[in-house]
Amino acid sequence: MNKLMFTLIAGLMVIVLAACGGNEQSKEAKNDDKAKTAQTDQQKDQQKQMEEMQKKLEAQQIDDKKTVAIVNNKEILGSDYNSALASIQGQMQQMGQDPTSKEAAEQLKKQTIDSLVGQTLLLQEADKKGYKASDADIKKQLDEMKKQFKTEKDFEAALKQSGMDMKTLETQIADDIKFKEYMEKEVPAGEITDEEIQKTYDQYAEQGKSTGQEIPKLEEVKPQIKQSLQQQEQQKKLAQQVEELKKNAKIDIKI
Repeated sequence: MNKLMFTLIAGLMVIVLAACGGNEQSKEAKNDDKAKTAQTDQQKDQQKQMEEMQKKLEAQQIDDKKTVAIVNNKEILGSDYNSALASIQGQMQQMGQDPTSKEAAEQLKKQTIDSLVGQTLLLQEADKKGYKASDADIKKQLDEMKKQFKTEKDFEAALKQSGMDMKTLETQIADDIKFKEYMEKEVPAGEITDEEIQKTYDQYAEQGKSTGQEIPKLEEVKPQIKQSLQQQEQQKKLAQQVEELKKNAKIDIKI
């Protein structure tokens, strides 16, 4: 085969292959377009569902200035209620539960009120026992919060968007500090035995096996299990303490 003929045949093969490739690419492009369209439609549906869910969640909120409850002459406002409600709604969603059903809405309302009343009673008890938050501690925690934002303006914008002013934020920080000190001194985390940790790990491992999950070794998760068990024990003690405080408290629920 002479050089010219080889060149012509080779050139022809390139054209044919290019044409075939072009057809395949055209088909692939069409398939990609269809896939992108389907993906876009799916995203739109998801976005619509999220917006509808958000509207249902917001419908459970109440007026920020409305008095929700009075605990020993301390008013709990709608803004406090809405903040606590949003937190509990989020927890339910993380557990795969629908917080917008009629039954869930009633449960959420009761749980939110109980939580706010309990917190108020415990903070009042902390005040009685002399627990305080120093200006230095408040400033330190406030500075830590500000570090999460690029600029002071970003922080101020986020604060404004949350509906709080600086005074309200500082009050919440002070309450948080007092509550933690009260927890550490009055409701200390009890000792957790190795037997309790092993039992919890075995339960966790059994659940993991049933769902086909890879189970980490005990030593890898032992600190987390211990911390979780301590927190559970503290929550039980706090709940008992709240029930005791309720006996001598004046509580007026307004919603």
